[in-house]
Amino acid sequence: MRIDLHTHSTASDGTDTPAELVRNAAAAGLDVVALTDHDTTRGHAEAVAALPAGLTLVTGAELSCRVDGVSLHMLAYLFDPDEPALLAERELVRDDRVPRAQGMVAKLNGLGVPVTWEQVLRIAGDGSVGRPHVATALVELGVVPTVSDAFTPEWLADGGRAYVEKHETDPFEAIRLVKAAGGVTVFAHPGAHKRGRTVPEATIAELAAAGLDGIEVDHMDHAPDTRARLRGLAEELGLLVTGSSDYHGSRKTCVLGEYTTDPEVYGEITRRATGAFPVPGTGGA
Repeated sequence: MRIDLHTHSTASDGTDTPAELVRNAAAAGLDVVALTDHDTTRGHAEAVAALPAGLTLVTGAELSCRVDGVSLHMLAYLFDPDEPALLAERELVRDDRVPRAQGMVAKLNGLGVPVTWEQVLRIAGDGSVGRPHVATALVELGVVPTVSDAFTPEWLADGGRAYVEKHETDPFEAIRLVKAAGGVTVFAHPGAHKRGRTVPEATIAELAAAGLDGIEVDHMDHAPDTRARLRGLAEELGLLVTGSSDYHGSRKTCVLGEYTTDPEVYGEITRRATGAFPVPGTGGA
């Protein structure tokens, strides 16, 4: 059983539509895929409608958080998408994305980069505009060779020359909100140092004490020694260990199913969730 619990569609910053994503997941030999767009559940209905037979969809989102000045992402699975408090917080984060991206465009212009807001909007399409869309604009202009190369201090990394802060949820509050909505929380790529500052292990321990369910260990941004260290930390703290591709379509080099989650861990996630349930595919359009 092959399970990938972290993917993105055009509902946020991926390049596959939700329908394309689930079809590609089935073609990649996955049995279970989670759709976890940034701070939105807008792609879920389309994914469910197109869900191929033999593939199960886990609905979720990747929540933008910040603690002690450090950004982090919290994967939330199988929560009630209509629970008012969590919905309101997601909308706060989502609504701040436009002025933030506009601020990054202005900073880039000040650095002599001829990126335009119209260009960024074209790249974002129907998705929630974000840093990856600005990064893609830099690639189009030949400023950097890849999207990953835009996430450096020279450009868009946290604290970088063109970085602009946005509203981000306190992760302890995120855990509380997701739990109240019947969901399960997993700290996404906690050791991804090349993305910027990461939270210390002491903070992960505090998050575990506050109800965090798991940490994403097997991920393309984790070196083997980082994965080993995080696996040991998860065991020490009693946290679930997941593995995922963090697939973004053509925007990143990772492929669906590059890393996967143990079926027993997946089973425990579904047992803990009360807000929603995995959706088995019956042969979508």
